[in-house]
Amino acid sequence: MSEFIINAVVWTFALYGLFEMIKTIIYICSYTKLTSDGIYVIIAVKNQEKSIEGFLRGVLFRLLYGKEEYIKDIIVTDLDSKDNTLQILNKLQKDYNCIKVSNWKECEELINNININ
Repeated sequence: MSEFIINAVVWTFALYGLFEMIKTIIYICSYTKLTSDGIYVIIAVKNQEKSIEGFLRGVLFRLLYGKEEYIKDIIVTDLDSKDNTLQILNKLQKDYNCIKVSNWKECEELINNININ
């Protein structure tokens, strides 16, 4: 009798896992048809050395958790900070490939060169 119960529990978990995998595959296939080229985030900062790292890590967590393939770039524009904001941004740029640090002129050129389809 105990062997039957153990087998029933194992098969129940196995079937549940199979259904969850099928559901996830269907969701991913249907969701990826709706995506565009990706998500671009532009953040302008000035003199934010105390909060910029926590803020960016929070943004990365929310945006990248489970959706990393959809993020193209997070562009952080430094507006001539007088503190260590730029050094913190450069450190984060080395840690995360999707973070690009630029100055305001580079960001303005990027925005002006976007092709609207």
